[in-house]
Amino acid sequence: MANNKAVNPEIVQPFWTHAQQLEKMPPCQAQCPNSGDIRGWLGIIAQHEKNGLSLDDAYDLAWEKLVDLNPFPATVGRICPHPCESRCTRDGKDGSVSINAMERFLGDWGIARGLALPRIDGNRYSESIGVIGSGPASLSFAYQMARRGYPVTIYEKDSLPGGMLRHAIPDYRLPRDVLDAEIQRILDLRIAMVRGMEAGKEIPFEDLKKRHRLMFLGMGAQAARKLGIEGEKGPGVISGIEYLSQRKRGISTRIGKRVVVIGGGNTAIDAARSARRDGAQVTILYRRSLAQMPAASHEVEDAVEENIQLKFLAAPTKILREGNVVTGIEFQKMRLGEADEQGRQRPVPIPGDIHVLDADTVLVAVSQEPGWLGLNPEHDGKKWLHTKEDGKLEDDLWAGGDDRGPGIASRAIAQGRLAAEAVHAELRGQPKPQGWRMRPAVDTGSVKTDYYAKQGRGAQPRRPREQWLEQPDLEIDNTITSEQARSEAERCMSCGLCFGCDQCFMYCNAAGFTRAEEVKPGNYYTLALDACEGCGKCIEICPCGYLEARDKSIW
Repeated sequence: MANNKAVNPEIVQPFWTHAQQLEKMPPCQAQCPNSGDIRGWLGIIAQHEKNGLSLDDAYDLAWEKLVDLNPFPATVGRICPHPCESRCTRDGKDGSVSINAMERFLGDWGIARGLALPRIDGNRYSESIGVIGSGPASLSFAYQMARRGYPVTIYEKDSLPGGMLRHAIPDYRLPRDVLDAEIQRILDLRIAMVRGMEAGKEIPFEDLKKRHRLMFLGMGAQAARKLGIEGEKGPGVISGIEYLSQRKRGISTRIGKRVVVIGGGNTAIDAARSARRDGAQVTILYRRSLAQMPAASHEVEDAVEENIQLKFLAAPTKILREGNVVTGIEFQKMRLGEADEQGRQRPVPIPGDIHVLDADTVLVAVSQEPGWLGLNPEHDGKKWLHTKEDGKLEDDLWAGGDDRGPGIASRAIAQGRLAAEAVHAELRGQPKPQGWRMRPAVDTGSVKTDYYAKQGRGAQPRRPREQWLEQPDLEIDNTITSEQARSEAERCMSCGLCFGCDQCFMYCNAAGFTRAEEVKPGNYYTLALDACEGCGKCIEICPCGYLEARDKSIW
């Protein structure tokens, strides 16, 4: 609002510093692959009393906001390495907010309450949508299209949907009933599923395209990359993904008593810990250092707790055999050399420093790559799909997930969602969504952490260590309680958004702030600029960085 007071420009400075209310992007959201409104759903819980909500109602609303972008909160709350927490402003004070544990709590809350996924509106559209694959990217895309009113059909080569979530993540990390519940909730949006049919094999891809207005590809990257060393081909050497899949399907693996796992990612850790549960002594070989290991640090720590041996700076050079039987693996010791194009130090062989490990089975988990056939010559084989940022591959063909390059489940879910948003805009002739990144980021220095009472991060409840291998398929981590969830939500500093602390209202000399008639997280006070005296006191005392200075000409 403009300042209407009469001003003599000869005796007054040409600029006043007015306060302004400006919502900003919090650091947790900036770090989330799916751009989740973490501050938003935490705020609903933390501020429920200010907004006249019961705690149960607040949990329901927070769940609804969470699943607006991610229909798998109970799943992601169990398996995501939660990069959001690494940027939490609270981390330097008393520990980051346990965002992952909160997401899991709300996910389990939604399942227990039988909450249905929300539709966006009551529209129904005629354009038929086909989806190949049923991993997290495909299901995310299907969900976002179905809730907008489009008829969706998923084509899945296996009998059960879920992709890598179902076939590669061990039960002790992701129970099947949790995944089943979250997938069924998506399918309940009248999504049709054709099971046991591999697109491009049982039915030509071109025939599928004729059935639908457009297609989404989410086949994943379930082919394993080879080591390319002597002795690799033959019994006793299996990819980490295939081994994990066999265990999930109940197929006997017969890995023996000595297992060596090659790799340093999450699949390598999952394969190693699963082999321990099958009774083997396990060693992981990784060609770089612990600091460069891409696996989630807490998973690595748990692997060590389970007596899995880790050998770093060790690169396999040969699989040793007697006939067809694996007897061991030869490896070369490495050192870290110059940085590569990604800034990581390259492992360099140390001449003559060769060692041998006894082994009955070698599990190879160095990387994954695409392995699809029958789509078309341009996209077949082992090439990653190179799409536009929103997932568009070509006219009426979109893609997402690991077939665009390996990544975590949250990234795949985001790619499915962003593709759906772009597809909907294109089909309806609407402007392309701009997204939340258009908002300015909060300056963490403007968040006054001393204002907030010290309150340590809540501990994740876990089963006793001695039970981990005694009951190998039971979850190790448990879901936090309602009391813990409320306490953890209250630790959020609401970086960049008003949380109703009343500081501005109490300290404003000019009564520039008035209470909002309808309060909600982020909306507690209205600022009248014509009453603002430009003293800047409210900016100085605003703890969350929501208020900031705005230079306004008064000529």
